[in-house]
Amino acid sequence: MGGRLQPGTGGRIGSGISGRIGPEYALGKACAEYQNKAIRNLKCKRIQCDEVWSFCYAKDKNLPHDLKGKFGYGSVWTWTAICADCKLVPALYVGDRNAYAAHLFITSLAGRLACRAQVTTDGHSAYLEAIEGAFSCDVDYAMLIKLYENEPTGNETRYSPAKCCRTRIHLISGKPDLAHISTSYVERQNLTMRMSMRRFTRLANGFSKKVDNLKHAVALHFMHYNFARIHQSLRVTPAMEAGISDHVWSISDLIRLINIK
Repeated sequence: MGGRLQPGTGGRIGSGISGRIGPEYALGKACAEYQNKAIRNLKCKRIQCDEVWSFCYAKDKNLPHDLKGKFGYGSVWTWTAICADCKLVPALYVGDRNAYAAHLFITSLAGRLACRAQVTTDGHSAYLEAIEGAFSCDVDYAMLIKLYENEPTGNETRYSPAKCCRTRIHLISGKPDLAHISTSYVERQNLTMRMSMRRFTRLANGFSKKVDNLKHAVALHFMHYNFARIHQSLRVTPAMEAGISDHVWSISDLIRLINIK
């Protein structure tokens, strides 16, 4: 491991296990369980949410007919929330990109907060009902909708993203502070995921073959991000800044989670 934790890379912690139950699987499960218990009663006041695409087994267009529409095959979405102040990722969910997934994700997020928060999401309509159901009126919620130019055409720009030409703000509930309606931090977190986990790298063959492997790799990645990685702008880990940890976790600390009952 060379002294560094590299979630989701072949041959290291978080790598694909091809149908067998190994230490990577056990550690990912232990990380998910620990974070579910430890990340509670947060005083986060500015939350940004987003979803990032990946796929398992094969891309949608390459799936056999009998696997089309079956969860765990083809497109899979990882929903994440980040605190704009302490940079903690308090909630995540791996699943579809539908109303049910939004409900589970936002309900988990709401249950971890100890105070009223301002929440910003993109324009995905599934958030509307999910946030109303989880927070009721106890939230300041706004959607930030980005409008893009026409997508690039031609071979040279095939994989270039469309340029954002302007944004539109929709105030949904409460009194969101206009100065803090943003999804910049969570979008940067999406990039961190793609750079840190090979499973999310575009145009590569490191994608997950099974959705359970993806879930455990994501749990391990965020355990390391929240508790073991010193954030450059904070000089401490996000968990320490959020007040749920009093030290920087080592790789050995993470591995010992397997033995915690």
